[in-house]
Amino acid sequence: MTDATDATDDQDALLPLLTGARAVLFDFDGPVCDLFRGVPTNDVAKQVKDAARPYWGWRDPEDQGRLDLEVESCHDSHGILRCLRDMYERPASKRLSPEPLELAEKIVTGQETAALRTAVRAPHIVTLVDLLGELGLRLVVVSNNAEGPISAYLEHPDFHDKFEGVFGRDPRDARRMKPDPHCVDRALEHLGLSASSCILIGDQVTDLKAARAAGTYFVGYTREETRAREMKQGGADAVVSTHLSIVIAAEKLRINR
Repeated sequence: MTDATDATDDQDALLPLLTGARAVLFDFDGPVCDLFRGVPTNDVAKQVKDAARPYWGWRDPEDQGRLDLEVESCHDSHGILRCLRDMYERPASKRLSPEPLELAEKIVTGQETAALRTAVRAPHIVTLVDLLGELGLRLVVVSNNAEGPISAYLEHPDFHDKFEGVFGRDPRDARRMKPDPHCVDRALEHLGLSASSCILIGDQVTDLKAARAAGTYFVGYTREETRAREMKQGGADAVVSTHLSIVIAAEKLRINR
């Protein structure tokens, strides 16, 4: 496999992909910006659990105040949303209140909004977005983050009006987060394009799985060699460690047109 720090990685694959593409779907956290800058989200998961216990802690009469083990052991802000939804859907002697689901979504969205203040833009992303626009490619965001914070971030002059749509987490059902293709399918419906004419750029294997389920091409964006290898083995059409690789391919396409 191409070295994960090589700025020309997978160049041979990128040019044909861009040549046949009509739209590019960007994951947000990672390919557009580093939203959390590596800061763990366990504090947010704890807030969610604390908010849910007064409503659902009675579920086990012999263990008052505890949520399902799967929920209690989750320390990730997105993972806790999915675990909480799974708990809500399980059979119970008494129907659970939906209030914790609504509170959890509000807490996690609040965290994502607050993180915008310190988010670090992905290197070369502005150059890449501008080049793709010059090539006539339509751009959208498909993300497990809430749509509000993403839209707020894209109001920056460098991005304003360059992405025609944001398709984020379904606030009504966290199980529709990637690897479920729900946000990708919504983006394709908006674009009115075939999946085979679209490329999804993502930094997680869950992005790859969503792309495969929806039928789009996939370009992995990661500097982690293990993840890059997993993406290759999972059928990624290309894997890059930097947007500069895609910029180089886009420049070649622009010159050749």
